[in-house]
Amino acid sequence: MLYYLIQYLEARFEPPGFQVIQFITVRASLAALTALFLSLIVGRRIIAWLATQQLGERVREGQAAGVVDHSHKAGTPTMGGLIILFAVLGSTLLWGAIAEVYVWLILVATAWMGAFGFADDYIKVVKRDKSGLPARIKLIGQITLGLFVGSVIYFHPDFSSFHNLTYLPFVADETLDYNWLGDLIEGVDLGWVIYIPVVVFIVTALSNAVNLTDGLDGLAAGVTGIVAVGLTALAYVAGNVVFSDFLNEMFLPGAGELTVFGTALAAACFGFLWYNGYPAQVFMGDTGALSLGAAVGTMALMIKKELLLPLLCAVFFLESVSVIIQTSWFKYTRRKTGTGRRVFRMAPIHHHFEAGGTHEAKIVMRFWLVTALTVVMTLLILRIR
Repeated sequence: MLYYLIQYLEARFEPPGFQVIQFITVRASLAALTALFLSLIVGRRIIAWLATQQLGERVREGQAAGVVDHSHKAGTPTMGGLIILFAVLGSTLLWGAIAEVYVWLILVATAWMGAFGFADDYIKVVKRDKSGLPARIKLIGQITLGLFVGSVIYFHPDFSSFHNLTYLPFVADETLDYNWLGDLIEGVDLGWVIYIPVVVFIVTALSNAVNLTDGLDGLAAGVTGIVAVGLTALAYVAGNVVFSDFLNEMFLPGAGELTVFGTALAAACFGFLWYNGYPAQVFMGDTGALSLGAAVGTMALMIKKELLLPLLCAVFFLESVSVIIQTSWFKYTRRKTGTGRRVFRMAPIHHHFEAGGTHEAKIVMRFWLVTALTVVMTLLILRIR
């Protein structure tokens, strides 16, 4: 909104220096500073309010008595995802071109899953119901968001020239066309039949993956912040005709506006670490985890880089796979032998290392380093074609 106000003042009065607001890099920098300021300053007040309201983490008895003892975390304020949401949405609303489809769609996706996460945290913490929001309700929210995001990307006029295409790694001058069913019926676009379910899967999987990763102080926030830096670079390249041509990438008019959101997201996550780093003064809860996953997935989809997500979000992928392996193997062995067996000491995998005696601060730092490495590798792939 502030972006449009400055635009109006520049057109009306032509004050010197106001024209710099047209540059995406300037607004992205201002959005990052604003998000960092909001997360640090407003975050302190939100944490104090959460503590006053006694909205603290409740550790389940089985968790405290299990291999990994987290009983010392009981009472730590949760629902800290409100800090991230306030910082990201506030700074993007100030400095982003919110009338552009790229911006309002990413804002809707983030706020939508943030609302479902808040409802889950509210039921757990305020209503004292450990079960939280029913899993089917959260799944409905994720699927609904996926259907909405997929439909907008596929049918909105701003995406019409490339709605059925996506980036194909390692193959020069080639893209993946989701409309391969169109060959069956000449002249009929059936790409949405494939594309929209893919979007639903990605949005659902990533929001759940970040939620699974949010198990150690600073882990989910730090990994998401680093991933957001990589997505910001990819968005800037996609929306810049010079860089996209140089790297032989698809040029996506308007995608550069996601740079503003991306820097705000990264800065909000890093600012949140001021309070969420070990030992955490606040936990993000589902309010933060579900919204961050939706933001990362939606942003990757809009810049047509969803096929890079397994590498870009390798830690999230590993966390999810470890849970799937653990659960599947336990059920299989219990059915075959009568006694369930485990592949890992605990799942998700960060608890496996913790149960092995590695301090959680060291695990978090190593996962950050792995993420930084995979982000750099993802960016290098742009040149390997």
